[in-house]
Amino acid sequence: MSLNEWLLLFLSSNLIIFGGSYKLFNLAGVESWKALIPFYNIIKHLDIINRPRWWIILVFIPVINLLMIPVIWVEYIKTFNHNSKLDRILVIVTLGFYIYYISYVSNKKKYISQISFSNFERSFGSIIYAIVIATIVHNYIIQPFVIPTGSLEKTLRVGDFLLVSKFHYGARIPSTLVSFPMVHDTIPIIKSRSYLKKPQLPYLRIPGFQEIKNNDIVVFNWPADTVRKFFVKEKGVIKPTDKKSNYVKRAIGIPGDSLEIRDGVVYLNGKENNLPDRARPLFTYLVKSNEGVSSSKLINLEVDGFIRKFVIKNLSTDTYAEISKYILNISNNGENEYLIYTSDKGIPIKLVRKLSLDIREIIDKEKELSLTHIDAIKIKNSNQFDTIYRAIEETDTSNSIFFPNNKRFSWNNDHFGPLYIPKAGDKIDLNIKTLPLYKKIITDYEFNDLKVIDEDILINGIKENEYVFKQDYYWMMGDNRYNSEDSRVWGFVPFDHVLGRPVFIWMSIEGLFNGIENWNFRWDRVFTTIGFDGEPRSYLPHFIGFIIAWQAFFFIKRRRKKS
Repeated sequence: MSLNEWLLLFLSSNLIIFGGSYKLFNLAGVESWKALIPFYNIIKHLDIINRPRWWIILVFIPVINLLMIPVIWVEYIKTFNHNSKLDRILVIVTLGFYIYYISYVSNKKKYISQISFSNFERSFGSIIYAIVIATIVHNYIIQPFVIPTGSLEKTLRVGDFLLVSKFHYGARIPSTLVSFPMVHDTIPIIKSRSYLKKPQLPYLRIPGFQEIKNNDIVVFNWPADTVRKFFVKEKGVIKPTDKKSNYVKRAIGIPGDSLEIRDGVVYLNGKENNLPDRARPLFTYLVKSNEGVSSSKLINLEVDGFIRKFVIKNLSTDTYAEISKYILNISNNGENEYLIYTSDKGIPIKLVRKLSLDIREIIDKEKELSLTHIDAIKIKNSNQFDTIYRAIEETDTSNSIFFPNNKRFSWNNDHFGPLYIPKAGDKIDLNIKTLPLYKKIITDYEFNDLKVIDEDILINGIKENEYVFKQDYYWMMGDNRYNSEDSRVWGFVPFDHVLGRPVFIWMSIEGLFNGIENWNFRWDRVFTTIGFDGEPRSYLPHFIGFIIAWQAFFFIKRRRKKS
């Protein structure tokens, strides 16, 4: 919405409040002209229902106001002797316009200075206030997330439950005004959209106390998002910025950096990028052995994350239903013989025996592995395989898969750039060669009209050969370098898409999405911090000790009080 549209909405809303309340103000002993003054009229509404004036803050906080305004409506009509269930339903269903009926038509209206509340109303009010507080914490202070994919393995793992700080980089005011509280883009259970696309607030952010630094782990809205839900192929959808899917990556490049990837190594401003101690980047390695690369040998070396192949001969519809959750891919090799691919966990041996599966693993002489540098050295030093080496993608391979999705740029996972990461206020030369790199910024993130006529670039109808950026941008990458859809695919992340900084893992479950019977709690990751130097350390024993000491203190205190 434009500024004029917002001004018109504000003025019309204020007139609606005045029209519905000026007669009731008189009845409550308040001068009717006070119902016409913006903001002050809401304060007088709160005075009339004997509620604190600071509630006006809650009235103007997006999402929170969807809970508070109906509460004020209900208490307001109750103050004027309309407290039946029908009255409460009508004032909410009519979006407050039922107050006009009470003001101009109702014969039973009278002012009650002190209203009483039933036990049900007190309990319901307590629930509403609890939701309000939780929503404030969720939107502006700290928010829980869960890691659904392995793009940051083995730094953050699938099944890690995170607490993400909204205040480090500054909490973003929700731009979607009408939204179900404490959910993202979908209402659980009923699986329907949780918000209305209009009206939308302009981008606003509360000032933070920290800037994003190189290699910080950041949660943000996926700029390229057109999906309703992950892992489901369907027609793309257009979402408001704050309702786009949440992603977590590492901010490799920050505004003003020049980034380049050579042989898989990231260089910033000409220098090799040094990752933090806790970063565990994964690269693709090839392991070869004339005897076959045995999965059991890799597992004994505590290597995971690889793919296994099996042949099953007696697969039926019922048995497939039992093992389908463990299968990554399946193909028919012939009559009742199937080739399946699984994770390094394979299919549980108990299930194989229970179903009497005729299954054997295919041991190839060469296997592709995603490994940390430490694991690669471990495999090499074990002398159990013939050779191991890093697989690096070739240069000069023309493609449109990688950013900027233009065949003029032959970039890939291992060879990328050089590329300048825009900073607010910086100016770049703009021509046909550089335009593909910054076109999405100019049109989608900074909302300009762009046309190319012959080789002339027109921005908002004016021929330009340079461009000044309006906000900061970041280059986000996953530590799982060859299994991460990140900035190498969809480009820059604008600062207005940034949500916050992960600070804590409060729970971690291996196999979280494979059914509760396959859950395995990773206790060494529970209550660990994120983003600090040194090896991760679980503070779960400290937390349990604190709870025990706290309970013991109150137990002793109660005993002494009784005695």
